[in-house]
Amino acid sequence: MNLILDDRDQKFVLQELLHTEDLCRMPAWSDFSPDMFDMVLKEARRLAVEVIFPALVPGDREGCRLSDGQVFAPPSFRRCFDLYREGGWINMGVSQEAGGQGFPMVITMAAKEWFIHNFAFFCYLELGQAAAHMIEVYGTEQQKRTYMDKMYAGVWGGTMALTEPSAGSDVGNIKTKAVRRADGSFRLQGTKIFITSGDHDLTENIVHPVLARIEGDPAGTSGISIFLVPKFLVNDDGTMGRRNDYAIGGIEHKMGLHGSSTCVINFGENGDCYAELLGEERQGMKIMFQMMNEARIAVGLQSVAGASIAYLHALNYAKERLQGSSLLEMKNPEAPRVPIIQHADVRRMLLWMKAHVEGMRALLCYVSYCVDREQGMESEADREKYHGLLEVLTPICKAYCSDMAFKVTELAIQTYGGYGYCAEYPVEQFMRDIKIASIYE
Repeated sequence: MNLILDDRDQKFVLQELLHTEDLCRMPAWSDFSPDMFDMVLKEARRLAVEVIFPALVPGDREGCRLSDGQVFAPPSFRRCFDLYREGGWINMGVSQEAGGQGFPMVITMAAKEWFIHNFAFFCYLELGQAAAHMIEVYGTEQQKRTYMDKMYAGVWGGTMALTEPSAGSDVGNIKTKAVRRADGSFRLQGTKIFITSGDHDLTENIVHPVLARIEGDPAGTSGISIFLVPKFLVNDDGTMGRRNDYAIGGIEHKMGLHGSSTCVINFGENGDCYAELLGEERQGMKIMFQMMNEARIAVGLQSVAGASIAYLHALNYAKERLQGSSLLEMKNPEAPRVPIIQHADVRRMLLWMKAHVEGMRALLCYVSYCVDREQGMESEADREKYHGLLEVLTPICKAYCSDMAFKVTELAIQTYGGYGYCAEYPVEQFMRDIKIASIYE
């Protein structure tokens, strides 16, 4: 049974609202076809139903483990990760020039909606791809060959290391410093917290984009640069060398997303944490914001998927749970019990959830479609039009969808009644997992 998303609604948005088949007439996607899009989404559905969804609850209960400085992801995620990577899902939206499959963004996001409901698992994939794209745009050719290729292939992972104990939303107050070396490299010293996928055993190496301030640079955001810090240094022949000088200080104990390793990382405790400058000095915030905007759309998609799975579980429960009699026979003590979906207030909650889930899905698909239109349009005026729409809609995707998703999970628990508050049913996990979406980027 599919309790992940309403594929009929997804098809309606893609085919009848956005007419995604029109993308195949653009030069960028002339090698694709509507039949290919359908085939990909059917296979995404199969993998999600058979592999990704069954690992959702086990991953939450297994959690992550830190032992001898190494973090271990939930064992149930290993098969998910391997099949996801082997199936080519990890780079389906990456350009063909960078070694990916080059699918349109809107189709890539539609496929991801099938998987991202298990966001604790998906964290290990998404940040690595976003970090690789940042390297593709701002990195040197050497950095692309050293890091990007393996990150896009899912062989190596990535993170986004911004937050510090005294610098959350006040990023300009970061204390992590970069010390310049004669060979052009840097050595980092400082502590980062709340680092999603900060360490794990699913990939051979992890590359951390880290915000830091070069010694002597001005205070505030204008003095921040961004650096690439690999878990294992990379030799000239591409093999992995020594372990870099940073340590995992702990795993955060969170309300939800127990299967996601959220780490404290201490860089340069021995003064030898190797780091490479990404882009130009003092351009760290500009470079990081590319990744942040991609992350905002991803959080919006996480919210849609979390709301969708909560709604469909509540709908299924309401169809099966017998309680009370029909309103038409409320005075008949012999009246048969009816499914709670027949009660007006339950129907009200379900309809509210359905309307918001479908509205959020349409919004996310449209934003993804705008990305494709900006890329594929020949006219500069048309490209500027869609770029402007993205500037407005990207933060709305993140903020509105994350707020509404939490309310959907709240109503899903209310639909279950007392059972929804118990771990016997998964809706309480849906709420725990989705709350972070309105807090982080």
